[in-house]
Order: sequence, then C-alpha cells, then structure tokens
Amino acid sequence: MRTSTSGTLTATPLGDARIIASAEFEFASLPGRRTTLATPVSPAAGATHVTLHVVRVAAGESFSPEASAEEENTAVVFSGLGTATVGSRTQRIGRADAVYAPTGQALTLTADTEDPGAGPDSPTADAEGLTVYVWRTPLAAGSVPGTDPEPFSSLWDETTQLRGFGGTGQIAPDAKRATMNFVFWPGNGSSRLCLHCGIQQPGETFSVHLHPDSDESMIAFEGIGQMYLADRWVDVSPGDVLYAAPGVLHGTRNPHTGPDALRFVTCGGPSPYDPALYSAAGLSSDVR
Repeated sequence: MRTSTSGTLTATPLGDARIIASAEFEFASLPGRRTTLATPVSPAAGATHVTLHVVRVAAGESFSPEASAEEENTAVVFSGLGTATVGSRTQRIGRADAVYAPTGQALTLTADTEDPGAGPDSPTADAEGLTVYVWRTPLAAGSVPGTDPEPFSSLWDETTQLRGFGGTGQIAPDAKRATMNFVFWPGNGSSRLCLHCGIQQPGETFSVHLHPDSDESMIAFEGIGQMYLADRWVDVSPGDVLYAAPGVLHGTRNPHTGPDALRFVTCGGPSPYDPALYSAAGLSSDVR
C-alpha cells in the first residue's frame, strides 16, 4: 500500500475485501521528519467509511492525524513507548494501550525521546519510537459525540465482554467460541467508531459474521492465527490487516492446540459500530 507524503493513495483498490500483510505496507516519510506513514485502508482505496493508518512515530516526534478534531479517531499501540494526548488530557502509553479521540478533540501521539546518556535500565535509554494503528472516520451528519467518552483504555480491559457469539448464521458456529473485549463502544461514549479486542485461546473461534452497513477493519495483534474473509480462512501474523466491506463475511480463529499453543489476539471493529454485537451481549447500543 503506497502513500505519498500528502496522504494521497496510489494503491491497488481494496474491492470489497482484502487481507493486507504487514510486509506489503509501503511507508512514506512525513515532510521534513523521520516519522513514516502507511495507509492500508481508506475510502480512496475503496473502503466505504473508514481509514486505517499505520504510523511509525520516530523517537522524540509527534503525530496527529490530519483534521483529527473533525473526525473520530481510535488508536492501538503495536510497539514502543510514549504519550497520547486527547484534547487537554495526556497519558503514558505502551504496547496494547488504546486511545479514543471523539469529534472535537484532537489526537496527538508522541514517541519517547532517545536519551543516550540514560542508564541501561532507563525506559528511554534505547527508545525505538512508537508504532501505532490509527482508525479514522467522520461523524455522521446529525450525530453528536458522547457526553462523557472514555479516552484511554487497553486491549486487555475485560470490563465489558461478548462471550459465546454464534455468528450471523451463514457459517455454522464453532463449538469453542472466543471472547471479545469491548474496549471503546457506545456504552463508554464512542459515537461512531468502536474498538473491540478478540481473544482467541487455542482452538477457539470468533464465529463468522457480517455487518450489513459497516466496514470491518481489524488487525492481527498477537500470535499466529487465521482470519475468515468472504469464503475461506487465511493464515495471518501480527500486524496484518483485514478489510471487509458491508455484507462481506469475516471471522477469526486460533487453529492451534496442544501444550505449546498460544493465544491469538485481534483488534479493530466495524465502522460505524454495529448494534447487533452489543445486542448479542445483552447490552444497549445507546451512546453514553
């Protein structure tokens, strides 16, 4: 996926579905900076509603999505250390931390500064910068931001979950069903974007489903597993991206079992959020 320094895509169209391996990302430097940006999913490449950036924020530099205060933004730290600022609030971030910036509040991500004089045990002694996946979408006309949105969380937040999901009926559900953490969702103030984290333990599946009116854009975050797209299962590794247009079947599973098998973790979600997922968990989709 090729991105110019201005953000204009010169990419192969996504069509209605595609898995983009992280090795396919083509990063371009932002003007005058060491920070680089790739955009594997966007309306310019055929997505309906959502843009997904992969940003490598160089040590000591900051990144803010273009016009971020005019859109909703969610972000997940893939690697590195730094800070995230949403409006007037700032928090330290590291791997698996998640950030939500509602419309009206700009998002800024800053990587720790390298400090050659720091001791070997200092977190800034060998700063690597930040690699962050950032989802963006405009707030629909007539919609309003949540009244009290939660800006900072983690993929491992188990406060609100969906368990035992059986899919939407096109493919028989697996007997061993994965758990999904609702990290950002209407119940904690997200008004259009959401961020969910699928935890597929060995042998578990998050059943195949579709969203009638939403794009799905998710990443493989941890472990080796498979993503279902359209009509087949595809092997994926950490950093790979799935895009599914409205109506396209998708799902995730961890086919590995045995004493050495590890969990497979994914994150992302439909844009705009799909109320059916919250209904399946017995929850309201009203925006807080």
